[in-house]
Amino acid sequence: MTYSGAVKVGGPADVHELADLMISKVAVGEMNNNAYLLRCRATGEQLLIDAAAEADTLLHLIGDDGIASVLTTHRHGDHWGALQAVVEATGARTYAGEHDAEGIPVPTDVLVADGDTVTVGRVTLTARHLVGHTPGSIALIYDDPHGHPHVFTGDCLFPGGVGNTWGDPKAFARLLDDVEEKLFARLPDETWVYPGHGNDTSLGAERPHLAEWRERGW
Repeated sequence: MTYSGAVKVGGPADVHELADLMISKVAVGEMNNNAYLLRCRATGEQLLIDAAAEADTLLHLIGDDGIASVLTTHRHGDHWGALQAVVEATGARTYAGEHDAEGIPVPTDVLVADGDTVTVGRVTLTARHLVGHTPGSIALIYDDPHGHPHVFTGDCLFPGGVGNTWGDPKAFARLLDDVEEKLFARLPDETWVYPGHGNDTSLGAERPHLAEWRERGW
C-alpha cells in the first residue's frame, strides 16, 4: 500500500516503508497529535517521536519488541502527555532539546543540541535546534542513503507555514530564519516533512511560499 501520511484519531497507523527504516504514523489525543514510531529494519530497534497522548494506543503500536528510546520534539504538554506511562512500560531512554527539557516533567536522559545525532539501530538521525515556537524545539532529519531525506519537524513546520508564535514578531522571524537556514537551505525539494499535527508535506511544496509567509507574519 502507498503511504499517504493521512491519519485520524482512532484510526489505523500509516506505515512508510523505506529501505533501512520503517516509519509508522498515528494520530492521538484531543489535539490530533502525530506520533511516529521508527524501526530499524536491520536490528528491529525502535524509537518513538512524541509520546503525545493515549498511552495504550502508542504501546499497541510499539508492540512486544518495545522501544529503546523516545524523543520529545518540544516542551508543550500535548507532545508529552503519555510520556511517563510509555517510559514506565518500556524503560526507554528519553531525549529532548537541551533548552526545552526543563519544561518537560518527565526526566530527560539525553539532552540534544543542534547537530547532535540520535540513533535507532543502524540508522542515524541528525537533530536541528529551531527557536521560536519554543526555546528548544528539535527537528530530526533522516538522510536516507537510498533516497531523499525525511524530517520530523514537531510544531515548527507544517503544510502552509511555520509553527505558532502567538503574534510575537521576533519569535516568528527567528523561527522562519531557523527553518529557512537549517532545513530549506540544506535539504532538497524531495525532502518529506512529518509534522506534529496534520498531514505530511515536502520542502518542495512549501519552498515557493517562504516569502509569502514572511510578508504575512505568521
